[in-house]
Amino acid sequence: MIAEAVHREHHHRDIKGGGARAAVFGASDGLVTNVSLILGLAGARPIASVVRLGGLAVLIGGALSMAIGEYVSMRAQTELLQRELEIERHEIKHRPDYERRELADIYEQRGIDPEVAHSLATEMMRDPELALETHAREELGIDPTALGSPLQAAVSSFVSFAGGAVIPLIPWLITTGITAVIASIVAAGFASILVGIALSRFTDRPWWKSAGRQLLLSAIAAGATYFIGKAVGISGVG
Repeated sequence: MIAEAVHREHHHRDIKGGGARAAVFGASDGLVTNVSLILGLAGARPIASVVRLGGLAVLIGGALSMAIGEYVSMRAQTELLQRELEIERHEIKHRPDYERRELADIYEQRGIDPEVAHSLATEMMRDPELALETHAREELGIDPTALGSPLQAAVSSFVSFAGGAVIPLIPWLITTGITAVIASIVAAGFASILVGIALSRFTDRPWWKSAGRQLLLSAIAAGATYFIGKAVGISGVG
């Protein structure tokens, strides 16, 4: 029975990895942010260089902001979890009996027979590293071997935001006017569908639901800024 409890595993998608999460949401943020700004500027009908400059500024500034924010937040989270692990490691070393009883109590609260719970806790406490991993999972709800990489998340966030942001900007590097506006809308719409499909692979939702939601939200944001820009307007058509 103990062996079954120890070796029984469930396989889930990796939802804690900083890189994958930052990549998907970074691309979405970059796409929605820049298509909204570009169409907002385009709606005001400025010279084309203003739209290009605004789109480029958002691409670079937004990507850097996302990367720095992701790095700082994940770094702080990792340091906090490492501190908690050090506290747990100290307790296991200096108060092993207390930690063993604590682990047994956790198993009992989950419905395991008291005798089995105590035997399982005793077995877990034989190896300090296994004991630390077990306490981390059971008490803190974390995997000490998978705390995430702040640098990986930052790089992934930068690249994905920039990748999303450059899509609606590309038409303005090639053409101008209504042609560029339409091309930005088409490119952003297609990219939104791809982002939604990618997101569905993590959430296990039907791809068409995720793609439709992403497309709708992007359209709302871009449409709102375009009509605001058109209502405000600036001089200089180009």
